[in-house]
Amino acid sequence: MNSKERVQAAIARQPVDQVPLGFYAVDHDTVEKVIGRPTYVRNKIDVQVALWEGRRDEVAEGLKTDVVEFYRKIDCADLLLPKEAQVLPPKDYEPNPPRKVGEDRWEDRQGRVYQAVRHVNEIQCVFDPTSDQPKEFSVEDFEGDAEVQPPDPSVFEVFDHVLAELGEERYVAGPTSGITAVSLLGGTEQGLMMHALQPEVILAANQRSVARQNQLDQWHLRPGVPGVLMEQDMAGSNGPLVSPEMFREMGFPFMKERVQHVKARVPQVIFHNCGNNIPLMEMFIDCGIDCYQSLQTTAGMEVGLLKERYGDSLSFWGGVPVELLIGGNPEEMRQAVREAMERGAPGGGFILGPSHSIAMNTKYENFMAMLDEFVALRDKF
Repeated sequence: MNSKERVQAAIARQPVDQVPLGFYAVDHDTVEKVIGRPTYVRNKIDVQVALWEGRRDEVAEGLKTDVVEFYRKIDCADLLLPKEAQVLPPKDYEPNPPRKVGEDRWEDRQGRVYQAVRHVNEIQCVFDPTSDQPKEFSVEDFEGDAEVQPPDPSVFEVFDHVLAELGEERYVAGPTSGITAVSLLGGTEQGLMMHALQPEVILAANQRSVARQNQLDQWHLRPGVPGVLMEQDMAGSNGPLVSPEMFREMGFPFMKERVQHVKARVPQVIFHNCGNNIPLMEMFIDCGIDCYQSLQTTAGMEVGLLKERYGDSLSFWGGVPVELLIGGNPEEMRQAVREAMERGAPGGGFILGPSHSIAMNTKYENFMAMLDEFVALRDKF
């Protein structure tokens, strides 16, 4: 089996020659250590600044070169996602740059202030004078047909290049136009309140969202992908953001429609969702999800338990706590890999990987220890 065939079989819960490995995403500090130079790959701050400065094509070419080189050097990784091969603005876009007002701080023409925090690889709007008051939503906001415009094909150029370079050998999961499950209109707090107080608005918003996403699939589902990633985080460590009963009524029908629409066009769907989602797992299976990713062990999503309960219907990807990559040591990392393989690999339907991304500030020796232990064990289960 090559990597692509191996992942396809694992997701389908069929026999494999060895356990596959995949990364949800890899931040730039680890990529830079592997390829030996600075990179735009998962470098959120430098990418944003470059786009503001009109260097979009420079970013695109850097991403294409560096993503391919990274995965050719990390040749034990069987599965990769479009996270590193990000969607960019179109080639002809005209930036509207903010002005710099301080160290890693910018202000745009509407008065919004953006702050970069380099040690966590984040840039965010920290002040927005245009959103002093919460927006009020009504059913009428979501009436009428969802109108969509075809995206410029150049927005997908990085992903399409990575797929062309690596997709024959590796399983390169593609993007979609999104998923509709728990809609948080106006932000988390307002959106959750609306689920309780204005359910009719949430239902109308979901219906409109699904219609729009279904239309956009014709462009976002890239030709030749073996599977796609769909994702929405909708749980905390203690459980889902909404009750199972509320999700069944207000989220599940729309999520199922989206997954089924995608699966009519692409063979396999991987679903990323952080937190403790055990109360919703049966509904995820009913939606048609093939593989569940983000096994947050600190939230009770332990791979052995999940396989015991749901392994007849669902494959799982993860098992290695991201917390150990950042805060542990190489021996703890090796032990975590062994435990994940022992718990997840028997019976198939398992892809090893971190519980989330190879996040910023991951210790390089821990990353390499994870790979080394995986290679030593992958054909022993």
